[in-house]
Amino acid sequence: MNNKKLDEVLHKALEVAQSAAEKSVSIIEKYYQAKDLDTEVKGDETPVTIADKQVEQLIRAEITAHFPDHGIYGEEFGRSDNEDSDYLWLIDPIDGTKSFVRQYPFFSTQIALMYQDELVMGVSNAPIFGEMAWALKGLGAYLNGKLITVDKDFAQHSSCVSTGNIQSLVNNNWQRLGQLLKKFSKIRGYGDFYHYHLLASGKIDLVVESDVNILDIAALTVIVREAGGVVTDIQGKPVCLDTTSILAGTDTTHALGLKTLNE
Repeated sequence: MNNKKLDEVLHKALEVAQSAAEKSVSIIEKYYQAKDLDTEVKGDETPVTIADKQVEQLIRAEITAHFPDHGIYGEEFGRSDNEDSDYLWLIDPIDGTKSFVRQYPFFSTQIALMYQDELVMGVSNAPIFGEMAWALKGLGAYLNGKLITVDKDFAQHSSCVSTGNIQSLVNNNWQRLGQLLKKFSKIRGYGDFYHYHLLASGKIDLVVESDVNILDIAALTVIVREAGGVVTDIQGKPVCLDTTSILAGTDTTHALGLKTLNE
């Protein structure tokens, strides 16, 4: 495919993803803070609600209407049959279902697109929190319509590291994590979409997570990268479908994290 045609597809994909995320808000608002919300517990001990399922169904329908030949991989309904496609959409309809169920706004809808195994587009929408971030490869990252960038000037006295899901890191590498945390002035646990939005906006310096899946972080990876950041797994390997950990920061803080966690 020539570059012009690819650019057209990617711009259209961004429009479709943003539209799908916005259309999903009505479903989310319908069930958020609903009394007696029906919740199931999946095999991995994480909750799922009717809202998760309806949002994913809506997003899948929107994608299929515009890109019937593209593959889709969603949190609730798995992988579609279009495995030979160069394009694979990655969907987490409500990333942070535990927050959604317990009625606080740290949850989001995550939609990303891979082209030939490379993440090229991401939309991260947190409607109750009031933030939508998006990025397209080569065109920068945006939060609520404003161009955002990471803060490349590391100032130790005001530096901040945020940890998300770190159960396995704590169990297997607690001492190295402790050494890393001591290199920053503030330690926070913003979690889910929010610390990636903060990082991409230049408001914190490093994000560490050891227990994620690609649907959690695909869109956010594109956003942080396009904001000038660096995103790999904790060992420094590129983000892919099998990724289960994340180290995201600036050139400086990512290198610091990589060295400290692996030395």
